[in-house]
Amino acid sequence: MSADTAYEALTVETLPERLKDVTALTAQVGEDPALWQVEEVGDGNLNLVFIVTGPGGKVIVKQALPYVRLVGDSWPLPLYRAFYEYHALIRQAARDPGAVPAIYHFDESQALIIMEFLAPHVILRRKLIAGEHVAGLAEFLGRYCARTAFRGSELSMSSPDKKADVALFAGNVEIPAITEALVFTDPYFDAEMNSHTEGLDPVIATLRADVALKIKAQQALQRFVSNTETMVHGDLHSGSIMSTGSDSRVIDPEFVQYGPLGFDIGMLCANFLMAYFSQPAHRGADLDEYQDWILGVIADTCRIFEAEFRHLWATERTGILFPAALFEDQGHDSSPACDAVLTGLWRDAWVVCGIEMHRRCLSLAHNADFEDIADMSVRASLEARNLLMGAELIHTADTVANAQAVCALARDYNGKDVL
Repeated sequence: MSADTAYEALTVETLPERLKDVTALTAQVGEDPALWQVEEVGDGNLNLVFIVTGPGGKVIVKQALPYVRLVGDSWPLPLYRAFYEYHALIRQAARDPGAVPAIYHFDESQALIIMEFLAPHVILRRKLIAGEHVAGLAEFLGRYCARTAFRGSELSMSSPDKKADVALFAGNVEIPAITEALVFTDPYFDAEMNSHTEGLDPVIATLRADVALKIKAQQALQRFVSNTETMVHGDLHSGSIMSTGSDSRVIDPEFVQYGPLGFDIGMLCANFLMAYFSQPAHRGADLDEYQDWILGVIADTCRIFEAEFRHLWATERTGILFPAALFEDQGHDSSPACDAVLTGLWRDAWVVCGIEMHRRCLSLAHNADFEDIADMSVRASLEARNLLMGAELIHTADTVANAQAVCALARDYNGKDVL
């Protein structure tokens, strides 16, 4: 395809002919498209995803659709989101090498990215539902979140480079607008696309009657739309991570924008908490052990995040923020300044965590941790624990001591019958 070819969605049948001249593809799978096997495997909300297999190997071809796949063409979306996903991936690869799939080719006019096929990786959420362990998961996620947060901010980046990046990603308007509505606002009123499990009405009524909670959620939205501290993945959950038993990668950063330092780690922790609360419907005799493992992942991810952030503070603080000229060069310890930054970061993270716990049960795009539970009464009771803990996190984010305290709170709610 030439660079000026009009956009056309790929199909299993048309992909070989249309991509046969893309050398980055043929170099990976082989030059004869007649020998390619193409399988469409996209099960997400937004995109087409194909596995292309040839004599030389396999790749993923991901193409944006001009609408929300979950809803249909009644909800149009711009194709330019592939442009921002591509730019996010190459920045994440630079800021934490090996954390994301290798990128082989990007075609802006066709809104498609050709990237590394990850095998035998599967979506992490499916492993959590199945009760599988992933060795090194907390270490990987803690380092990834810390490195991308720190190195994407003016703690590390030069101010001109950071401002240019903010300007670039500011064009990604419609996709973050989904977050602004579905995450921060829609759970707290009767929005058109909301849905929830039967039996949750009393809990929902309590949340929507809580004016102080809604104020805190909107203040978090205010920070999200106005605070360009770092480049955030924007949709970092267990469905955006692929893992084997010992290796993990982060995928799907098309919700990228510049936002608060604590956004990604907060959203990530929320999804582990939802995996934790859903476990009684998925596990048998090994329930306690597996729930403890999930909480251990949360605690260790946050511990490693903070350790890596402090290491980068000491070794890579080369931006305009908190310069050595104000601290070390004058013989002053800068660790209190790092403490202050982390205090604000964790406050934002725990508020986002609570809000994400709400939106995945009340807004559009629920997650499979709960949705795979066929018994509605069981699902409602587990979601209710999740919703009420989310509310407590939002209210107490300023005073949460650490991730261990969050895990203790989860254990407390896990033992409650709240419906």
